[in-house]
Amino acid sequence: MTIAFPTPDAGILARRDAILAGLAPLVAPDALIVTEDERRAFETDALTAYRRLPMAVVLPSSTQEVAAVMRFCHEHGVKVVARGAGTSLAGGAIPQEDAIVIGVSKLNRVIETNFADRTMRVEAGITNLAISQAVAHEGFFYAPDPSSQLACTIAGNVAMNSGGAHCLKYGVTTNNLIGLTVVLVDGTVVEIGGDMLDAPGYDLLGLMTGSEGQLGIVTEATVRILRAAEGARPALMGFDSVEECGACVAAIIGAGIIPVALEYMDKPAIEICEAFAHAGYPLDVEAMLIIEVEGSEEEIEDAFARIVEIAKPFNPRALKVAQTEAEAAAIWKGRKSAFGATGRVADYICMDGTIPTGQLKHVLKRIDEIVKGYGLRVANVFHAGDGNLHPLVMFDTNAPGEMEKAEAAGEDILRLCVEVGGCLTGEHGVGIEKRDLMTTQYDRQDLAQQLRVRGVFDPLWLLNPAKVFPLTGRDLDEAPANGREAA
Repeated sequence: MTIAFPTPDAGILARRDAILAGLAPLVAPDALIVTEDERRAFETDALTAYRRLPMAVVLPSSTQEVAAVMRFCHEHGVKVVARGAGTSLAGGAIPQEDAIVIGVSKLNRVIETNFADRTMRVEAGITNLAISQAVAHEGFFYAPDPSSQLACTIAGNVAMNSGGAHCLKYGVTTNNLIGLTVVLVDGTVVEIGGDMLDAPGYDLLGLMTGSEGQLGIVTEATVRILRAAEGARPALMGFDSVEECGACVAAIIGAGIIPVALEYMDKPAIEICEAFAHAGYPLDVEAMLIIEVEGSEEEIEDAFARIVEIAKPFNPRALKVAQTEAEAAAIWKGRKSAFGATGRVADYICMDGTIPTGQLKHVLKRIDEIVKGYGLRVANVFHAGDGNLHPLVMFDTNAPGEMEKAEAAGEDILRLCVEVGGCLTGEHGVGIEKRDLMTTQYDRQDLAQQLRVRGVFDPLWLLNPAKVFPLTGRDLDEAPANGREAA
C-alpha cells in the first residue's frame, strides 16, 4: 500500500509570499520558520516513511498568538496542521505543501498546581514526563505514561488519547483529563471542562480527546494528578510459548486482578531490549510478562502470590521479582526503550490494534503467521492487560519492496484485530497510517456521522487535512458533500 496525499492547492501556493507577510506580525520574528532547510525539521513525524514539506511553520508562545494565527489562516483559506513533539507513529502530524504547521512546543509552562484538589493546569506543549517531575517532590504523579513520555507533549497525548504501560489501572489520557483550552478554526478560544471532575452539559471534553487535531488546537490542559502508592515493584515472568503467555494474561485479568502494569514481550523483543538495556531479561524463553503491582509490602507480596498461583497452569519457566530500585528501573528501561532499541537493528512499522484479552492467544499466533507469510520478522511488545497490541513489523528499507510488504502485513494485522472484536487503534491514533482502513471498522453511516461532527467544527476542512477519513468519498455516500470533497 502506498499512502496517498491530496494535490496541493495551486492557488494557495501562488499566494505563499502574501500569506507569510500576513503571518509575520502575529508572532515573534524567530517564531515564523520559512526557509527550506529549517522547514525540513517539520516535514514528518515518527512515521518517517512519509514526508511533506510544509509551506511554513509557526511556533506561538501563547494561546492568544495561536488564536491570531488560526484567525488569519481561516480568513485566507490556509490549511493548518497542529504539532506537538512530532512523535506520532501514525503520521498524525505530517503536513502538506499548502498547509502551515502550528507547533506548541513553546507553550511549556506549568500554570497552576492544586494538591488539595489533585489537579494541575499546564500549557499543552509541556512534555508528559515533565508533569510528573513537577509534582514528584510532593509524592504525586501523572498516570498516563507513553513510551515517548520524555519527548511527547500533552497536546499530542490529547490528540491521540495516549495511554502507556500504567494505563491498565489508571486509564488513558481521557481518564486523567478534566479541562482544556482550545482554539477553534476561526480563532475563537473556548474553555471545555474545568477544575471539576465531571463538568455539566455535553461531553465536549470526550469529543475533543482523540480528535487528532481536526476540531481545534489544544493550548492548555487541566489534568488529574495522583498520590503515588506506598510502594511498587515489577517482576518478570517467562514462558515456553507465546500461546501460554497470552493465555496467562487472559487468566490474570479474568480473575479480577488488575496489576498496575501488565506488559508483554516475545523472544525477538526480549533479545533486542536486553541487548540495549541489560535489564536481566531471560533469554531462554519464548515470551515474557512484566507485571507490576503496588501498595504496602504485604499487599505486594500477596498480589504476587495470587498471580503466581494463577500462572501455574501455563508453566512459567522464569520468575524474577525486582529487589531494588535499580533492578526495577532496569526492567522498565528495557520496556520503555523497546521502540528505539528495535530501530537499532531494523527499520520497522509499529502497529496499534486493540483486541479483547481473551483473544490474545489466537491473535498472537496469527500475527506470527501473517508476518512470516510476507517473509518478514516481527517483535511483539505491548500493553497486554488491556489488549493494546504493538507488533513491530521489521524490514529493510533498502531492499526493494520490503516496506510495501511490511505495510501490507500491518494492514492484515489490523483487519485481524477488527475481526476478533477489537479496533484499529488503541493510543497511536488513525492519522494517515490507518486512514484507508477506517471502512474495515465503520460502515457508511458511522463514517458519515463522524464527518458531520467534524464539519460542525471545521466547515472548510482546514484542520489537519488528509487524516483519519479516506481521501475519496467512494464509501461515504451519505456524508455531506463538502466532507467528501475535502476529506
